[in-house]
Amino acid sequence: MGDSAMAVVAIFMAAILMFVFPLMTMADRKDDVVTLEIQTETENYVKEIATTGKTTQNAYDNYIQTLAATGNAYDVDITVQVLDENPAKKETSATKTIGENVYLTLHTTQVLEQIQSNNFRLKEGDIITITVKNKNETIGMQLRNFLYRVTGNNSATITASVTKMVTTNGQ
Repeated sequence: MGDSAMAVVAIFMAAILMFVFPLMTMADRKDDVVTLEIQTETENYVKEIATTGKTTQNAYDNYIQTLAATGNAYDVDITVQVLDENPAKKETSATKTIGENVYLTLHTTQVLEQIQSNNFRLKEGDIITITVKNKNETIGMQLRNFLYRVTGNNSATITASVTKMVTTNGQ
C-alpha cells in the first residue's frame, strides 16, 4: 500500500516537472517579450512628443492600438508638468533669474481633452510622463499565482514608464 502511494506522488511530481514548469517558463518569456514591446512603444511615443512638442488624436489612437495588439488591456496614465515661468523674475540685466520656475501638473483626463481638441501643445522645458500597466491577468501571472499561493507572493505585472523633457515648442 505504501509503495502505491509513493508511486502516485512520484507520477504527480513528474507531471509537474514535465508540463507545468515548462508551461510556466514559456508564459513568463511571453510576458517578458510583451513588457519589452510595451516599453519600446511607450519610449517611441514619448520621444515623438518630446521632440515635436505636440501629439494628435490619430497618433494617440495608433499608440493605444499598438498596446492593444499585444492581447492585453492596459491603464495608460499621462502626466504633463507644464513649466510656468511667471514666478521666476529676471533682473534688468537679463542675465540672471531670481526665484525658481514652477511646474503645473496636468493629469490623464486633462491631457486627453486637449489631445481630442487638437490643442495639445507643449513648450521647451515641459516634462511628460507616460506610465502603462496591464489590467488583465496573463497566463503567466495565473500560473505564478497558482504555484506561489502558499508563499503569498504577488504576481508581477506588465508595466512601462517613460519620462522625457520637451526640447521644442509645439507649433
